Amino acid sequence: MFEPLYTADEMRAAEQGHDVEALMERAGRAVADAILRRYPHARRIGAVCGEGANGGDGRIALRALAESGRETSEQLEGEPDVVIDALFGTGFHGEPRQDAAGLVERINGAGVPVVAVDVPSGVNASTGEVPGAAVRADVTVTMHGRKVGLVVAPGRFHAGEVEVADIGLERAETDHRLVTDAILRLVPRRSEGDTKYTAGSVLIVGGSPGMTGAVCLAAEAAFRADAGYVAVAVPEASLPVIETLLVEAVKAPRERVDELAKRASAFAVGPGLGRGDEERALARRLLTDLELPAVVDADALFELEAADWPAPRVLTPHSGELGRLLGEESSWVDAHRLDAVRRAVDRYRCVVLLKGPGTLVAAPGEGVLVCDAGTAALATAGTGDVLTGVIAAFLSKGMDARLAAAAGAVAHGRAAELAPHQVGLVASDVIDSLPLALA
Repeated sequence: MFEPLYTADEMRAAEQGHDVEALMERAGRAVADAILRRYPHARRIGAVCGEGANGGDGRIALRALAESGRETSEQLEGEPDVVIDALFGTGFHGEPRQDAAGLVERINGAGVPVVAVDVPSGVNASTGEVPGAAVRADVTVTMHGRKVGLVVAPGRFHAGEVEVADIGLERAETDHRLVTDAILRLVPRRSEGDTKYTAGSVLIVGGSPGMTGAVCLAAEAAFRADAGYVAVAVPEASLPVIETLLVEAVKAPRERVDELAKRASAFAVGPGLGRGDEERALARRLLTDLELPAVVDADALFELEAADWPAPRVLTPHSGELGRLLGEESSWVDAHRLDAVRRAVDRYRCVVLLKGPGTLVAAPGEGVLVCDAGTAALATAGTGDVLTGVIAAFLSKGMDARLAAAAGAVAHGRAAELAPHQVGLVASDVIDSLPLALA
């Protein structure tokens, strides 16, 4: 269900008590094996090796490649067929010095496949931050287990395809973990004795005029995520449009929201809500008063204030929304995703899901979960509303809020992967594939 993600400190702890030279020998040969397997026609292998253990791994890889009949050099002169990046290891942090940055640029400019040893040089293995020049690898051969920086952006954009090499260490518990598809087995399925209410009853609040599509997408996604009953509360003026777009859901004006909440086992607020004073006051009241687990998304995140909420809350911002909540630019969030989601958890004392490549799910007192499912096709309008509906459905079935958020991200990503096309994907395509993702 979860795969360990190691920080530099956790890797050092895992290596304690082991023969360092034996570990390096296995690591270097793993890199050589990966190159021989992936690039069998490569004859000339160049490498940039640092002074530490990572550089030692690279030199052992060169030796093993030479034993296999390849021409090897600890230089980038000539025209190598493959370049090994063994400049920095997992302990690197900060920005490369000028001379090292020049070597990084030479690696990136070689115009041939780059294989990084453990982590691309310049990427912080413990956070994924890239404060300066960093290698863009085609393949990263990482030792023992994935590093946090290989799956958390922006580091993940530098890693290429990640191959984990067994070097003889025992699996260890880590603070941060990668979520696998197995988490979907935790989603409760309908049983023979269920009614539409006990199968999961969701209330969605939003849908202001001009933004009715958002609440409709969330409602349809909740149904496709196996909720038994969905109701939407929207402004009176939006009801005629909602009536034509939604068939299965109960539709009612916002004045009846408290009545609808009595039948709900979870609610979502925000999709198409609007940002006026009245809408913000409504969101604040519902989050403060309703003793139901809730997803807080989109407009409900605007100027959201921390409070002593009576039930679990899952905030689902993208980097721009989280930046506004933290008083930072979205570019800062993109560069410091792990730090940003932790700061949000500290401030709001609830589950926070930071959308984007390598979705992050954080909760008070827990390590961060990374959800790697999905494709670039999800970068289209409305998919965030779909995710809101899925998580709301899982909450309505009684799932723990942190696990519901992580499972929702995985189901959402898997549905995108299973969609019949990637070019031109729209949010409703993701909804259509949700039953396949949950099957």
